Amino acid sequence: MPKDLNEYRKETDRRLIIGGLAILFIVGGGLIYVLYGSGAALSGLLCAAFGLFPILAIVLLFWLLDKFLKNNQK
Repeated sequence: MPKDLNEYRKETDRRLIIGGLAILFIVGGGLIYVLYGSGAALSGLLCAAFGLFPILAIVLLFWLLDKFLKNNQK
């Protein structure tokens, strides 16, 4: 177990997010491909990607605000 628990938490969170996205795109896209074909799989992956865009934009905004506020507190 690492000594820095905050770093361990950040690493675990990062791995969980990457794993969840991998499951969404690989398993979800694969199931759509098997059941409906390649055209539907492409549409499903594009839909999932565009659905993630607002979430990623909000996360990026919060990350930039956090960096900005931490720099101004010093």
